[in-house]
Amino acid sequence: MTPYEHKVQYYETDGMGIVHHSNYIRWFEEARVDLLEQLGYGYDRIEAEGFGSPVLEVCCKYKTMAHFGDMVSISAHIIEYNGVRMALRYEVRDAQTGELRCEGESRHCFMGREGRPVSLKRSWPALDRVFAAQL
Repeated sequence: MTPYEHKVQYYETDGMGIVHHSNYIRWFEEARVDLLEQLGYGYDRIEAEGFGSPVLEVCCKYKTMAHFGDMVSISAHIIEYNGVRMALRYEVRDAQTGELRCEGESRHCFMGREGRPVSLKRSWPALDRVFAAQL
């Protein structure tokens, strides 16, 4: 999969001129959305089929600072998947130097329209195979 690239915007920085910590979590989501689109199953398609994927947990370890105007490259990889839950790992790197800015993980589950957990293995086997193949 191709890493997602993001140019740091001025509004994402704080009074010290560095990216505010909350934006890295947003970038994780941008990279996750991009990954799903690359797999052919964007959130719009998943939701149109009646499924949701709420965030259960997210963590981020900050390593070095990004600044306004920097270009960052965010890789997202599925690291766990069992048909009902999925975990992804992220790395945010400076796009020019490759220096690690932060790393993190997010955990999700799959739910149907009624708000109950569902197994993609039974409910959407094609998507289940795509996710399982990423491990």
